[in-house]
Order: sequence, then structure tokens, then C-alpha cells
Amino acid sequence: MTFEITYVLVCLALMVIALIYDRMRPGMILFSVVVLFFCAGILSPKEVLEGFSNKGMITVALLFLVSEGIRKSGVLERLIFAMLPKKTCTVASANLRILPVVASISAFLNNTPVVVIFAPIIKNWARKMHLSPEKFLIPLSYATILGGMCTLIGTSTNLVVDGMIQDHGYEGFTIFELGKVGLIIAVVGILYLVAFSKRLLPDNRLKDEAADVNESGDGVRVEAVLGARFPGNGKTLSEFDFYRHYGATVRSIHRNGARIQGDWMNVRLSENDTLILDADSTFIPTWGDSRVFIMVSAQGAEPEMGKKKKYLAMILLLVMIIGATVGELPPVKELVPNFKLDMFFFVCVTTVIMAWCGMFNPKKYTKYISWDVLITIACAFAISKAMTNSGFADCIAENIIGMTDSLGPWALLAVIFLITNIFTELITNNAAAALSFPIALAVAEHLHVSPTPFFVVICIAASASFSTPIGYQTNLIVQGVGGYKFTDFVKIGLPLNIIVFLLSVFLIPLFWEF
Repeated sequence: MTFEITYVLVCLALMVIALIYDRMRPGMILFSVVVLFFCAGILSPKEVLEGFSNKGMITVALLFLVSEGIRKSGVLERLIFAMLPKKTCTVASANLRILPVVASISAFLNNTPVVVIFAPIIKNWARKMHLSPEKFLIPLSYATILGGMCTLIGTSTNLVVDGMIQDHGYEGFTIFELGKVGLIIAVVGILYLVAFSKRLLPDNRLKDEAADVNESGDGVRVEAVLGARFPGNGKTLSEFDFYRHYGATVRSIHRNGARIQGDWMNVRLSENDTLILDADSTFIPTWGDSRVFIMVSAQGAEPEMGKKKKYLAMILLLVMIIGATVGELPPVKELVPNFKLDMFFFVCVTTVIMAWCGMFNPKKYTKYISWDVLITIACAFAISKAMTNSGFADCIAENIIGMTDSLGPWALLAVIFLITNIFTELITNNAAAALSFPIALAVAEHLHVSPTPFFVVICIAASASFSTPIGYQTNLIVQGVGGYKFTDFVKIGLPLNIIVFLLSVFLIPLFWEF
């Protein structure tokens, strides 16, 4: 084993440990590793910066703004209110109505705003229907993940993998190509959630003090999930004057699905804690869009768009999706050979129109973008390149092939799925894709087979974060809102991981030959 391979192995091991212990934001951890590779001469300055100009990364940034424009339209709230049963129903029948719609929406919009909008609405509705909210919130998060597997823009991971594919000279995915297998997985996954949510998820664990948005006079009870930018992270409420900063009084703190008891005023706050607040009527308009909080659970706090803007927002979304689909067709490519009418083109146009029409605040557009996600993605490209440059990816590929040589490419596909899926449960989905991609490419090159099935399996496995709350931000959000324990995710998520694994390994070679 050469020095470069050993150096990369040690750096990657330290990166995984740092991500698991969550000592810094993922973007800074990955950037630190990129700098280490740069200092060792494994990456050139150009290779360090390439990810920051990658088309897939820019597309993710613009999709944050498109999602914000759709969120501001109020269409999603109206849709969920119309979809929720108005009469007494069972958990299974309600989930059967809710989950397919949620998955369909998340196939085209960022998962986080979908969960942020729907979670408090579904939670309040469940209480009114005398149903346990816990039966619906984990399925809500899982449905957004399943929906994201169905399209190129359904999750940032798909765009990251697509960007890496094109960087290596291969043809990228079309917008609906991943739906060949993603749609089947989503349907089976939703049926599983409908059938087993009532049995496997807890019942009535939430207490009255964690109730959503209870208005009384001029005040409002608010549930807020702390984000990475919350300035009081690492401090206690005795040290951090929450009322002076936000004009609200903290009534309780919830962490890892449980209310903190005892002297909670001297407990150090951390990202993803859920605070129950007594606030005035200005809190939601002021802080509802802020990155200080991942989620502030109140509806009707923002002025709605006019009807013309609402219709225009939906038309723009449809044009973006249809245009990107039609633009990939061979006749269109022949008609305009020097102009690529792909998702990047249409998301650029859609974003600019939304900004000039005031569908999101163009003076504050930067706060709607998750910069840490973008830095993570950009660094992921550099880390993937370092794994290839050092020979680390080839070394791992040779060892994997040596262990499973007699079983053929199907077994290697299963191994790549498991490697990627374990990483995504422990760290982040984009970092998992970055680690797995060069290994998958090296495996395909050593076997002299098409790498496309391995690329697809990375997309599916990196998104399939069901067994832990830490692998996907939507899981962390519903954990706080729903008061779930870590074991609740394992109980219902592990079987779903197994289902997705079996379907992926069986179906992917049927649609994309080795």
C-alpha cells in the first residue's frame, strides 16, 4: 500500500468519525479533508475548485429557490388540507391518502420544505381526529425520501451523482430515468408504511405541553426546531437570553424524542432540539423563514400570494419539469444541437422569473439556500477525485472483486449498495455518494462492464436513510416534532431498508444491463 493510499484512507476515516460525532457542520468537515488532500499534492488547485462550478451543484442551489417560491405560494398547504380526511378514519386509510401525494410532490421539490410545511398540519389534524400523530410523521419523512428517488431533481444526491457521471465523460441521467426503478420502490415502500405504521410506530407519546400553535389572545404557542445558525447552540438558557433575542419565552425543551426534565434551564442547547415557546404575533413573520430555526410550526402566519402569482408559480414548475423532459428527447437535441435544453437551463430561467415576480424575496434570496449542503456537494467532487488520483478507489475495488469474484456483478452491486447505505445512515447522503462513486467506477472498469447500474444503485442507496434519524434532515425534523426515540426509526426503518436493498439489486440490472 503506497503512502498516498494510506494517507487518503486515514483522512477518510477521520472524516467519517468527525461526521458521526457531528463536531462541525458537514461542509466544513469535508472542506477540511479536501485541504489535507491539497496539501499532500493529491489534488491540484483546479481539482479542488471544480466542484464549486459543477452544473449539478448550481442546479441544487437554484432548486432551493424554486422550492421556496412554491412554498410561498401556499399551494402545498391548500393541497394537504384538501387531502386530509374530514371524517373518522383509520391510520392505514389516512396514510394511503397522504403518502402517495407527499411522495409525488417531493419528486420535484426539496424534501425539507415539504416536511416543514406538512408535519405540523398533519400533527394538528391527527390530534383533532383523536389519532396518534406518531403514526404519521415518520411515514411523512420516509415518503419524501421515496419520492425523491423517482426523479433526477428529487434529491440533491441524484444531481451530485449525475454531475460526477458527466465529469467522467458518461451520459448523465434524464429527469425521469431513475423512475424506472424508483417508482417501483416508492410504491412498495408506501404500501409497507400503510400496512405497518400502526403496528410498528408508538402511540400517544406526545404530551399536551408539546402541542402545536395554540393561540390565546395576542400570544401564540410555537414549536421551533433549532438550526445550525441558532446563536445559542452550546449555551444554556441561563446564559442565552432567548426572550431578548426573539421576544419569546421557552416553556420546554425536547431532545431525541423526549422532554428534558429537571433543571432544563441549565441544559446546553444543540442543533435539532425542539423548543416549545410562548411568543407574540410577530414571532412567526419575523423568524418563520430564518435559517436560525429549521422549522417553526404555525400556519397562516404569512400573507398569501395573489391568485395570479399562485397560478404562475405552478405553471413555471410544470414548464420546468416538462421542458427538461422534452429537451432531452433526440428530436429536440437534433433541432438545437448547440443548445442544451436540460434541467439546468430551465431551473435557471424559472428562478429568475420567480425572483423578478416576487415569488420569494429577491433581497434575501441567499437565506433560502442551504450553503452547507452546497459546500458539502462541491467538496464531495474533490474527495471523489482524490480517491481516484491516489489509487485508493482501485485498491478497494480490487479487494471487493477478490472477495466476490465468483458471484459476478450482481453480488458486487449488492456490496456497493451496502457500503453506500451504511455510510448514508452514519454520515450524510452526499458524502456517502462521494465515497462510493469512485469505488463503483473502479469496480465497473475492472470487470469491463457498464458502470450505469452501479451509478443507479448509489443514487438509491444514498437516499435510503430509514434506519436512523441522523442520516437525513427530514428524519431529524420529524423526530423533534413527533417525539420519537432512536429505536422507533430502527423498528420501522430497518425492514424498509431491506426491502429497498432487495428491490434495487433485483431490478436495476433489468433496466440497465451490465
